[in-house]
This record gives sequence, structure tokens and C-alpha cells, in this order.
Amino acid sequence: MEIERKFLIDRYPDLPEQQRIQMLQGYLATGPAVRVRSEQPQDKEGNPLGNTRYILCIKGKGQLVREEIELEIENAIFQRLCALLDAPLICKELRTYRLPDGHLLECSLVDRGLPCSFMYAEVEFSSREEALAFQPPDCLGRELTEEPSASMSAYWQRRKEYLPT
Repeated sequence: MEIERKFLIDRYPDLPEQQRIQMLQGYLATGPAVRVRSEQPQDKEGNPLGNTRYILCIKGKGQLVREEIELEIENAIFQRLCALLDAPLICKELRTYRLPDGHLLECSLVDRGLPCSFMYAEVEFSSREEALAFQPPDCLGRELTEEPSASMSAYWQRRKEYLPT
């Protein structure tokens, strides 16, 4: 089960960075969301570190709380699934930070350089009650949690108008 709140941001926060990951992801379906993703850890200069993970993810209905199933797959399967996509992969630069209250903050820059580029942040929780009690710090902008159009699968559908033909 995934329990998270999502916020619009305009920059990475001024907090100590925990981790950086370069992600490529695409959607085989958007309702329910069926996503493939690669995750390449990076150092603070953007150089690759360690092994790339390849993940198949299925997400159920919902916003704040929803079912999420993640399966690690081999690169060859990832490549075969990517060949089925109807658009180029989304590029995400993910950076994680520890908030003063102990929660992990995940901040993503999506499709840097494209006219549709944007940034958002997510905070995951262990319960609905914990999520609802969370007081967002000032570095987080407008909350997007309950906006279906703010999901990455909805973005996948919209971004095709911005891609070169």
C-alpha cells in the first residue's frame, strides 16, 4: 500500500541531500497505472554510482492511499517493455532529503529542458492518520495529493503534445 502526499515545488530544498537517482519511466497503461522504470543512483555531480534497478509497477485507484505493487525485473525485460510504449520515456532527477520531523522528502525534476518540465515533492507515510496529521514545511508549495491531473500517469498522457514529432 502506498500512502503519500504530493506537493508542487519550484526548486530543490535547502536541506542536506541524502540520495540522488536518475529515473527513466514510461506507462504501458494509465488506468490502472502500469509503469516501467529504471533507477540509476548518482553522486552529487550526476555521475552514475552502483547498479541500475529496473522495476515494473502497478498502481491502483486512489490519491492519498492506493495499492502499489512493484516487481524488480531484468534489463532485457525492461527494454522489451519500453519498446511497447507510445512515447519516449520521462526523465526524472530525484533527490531525497530528511525533514526535521524525520520524514523522507522525495523531490523530482521532471523532463528538464522540455516546455512541460516541472518539479514536485512527495512524502510517504505508514498510515492514513499519519499522512493527514503531517504539517508541510515551508519549502513545499501547493498540495497536489487529491488532484488526479497531478499524477505522473496523467502527465504521461498530456506530455505527448510537447514532444517533437
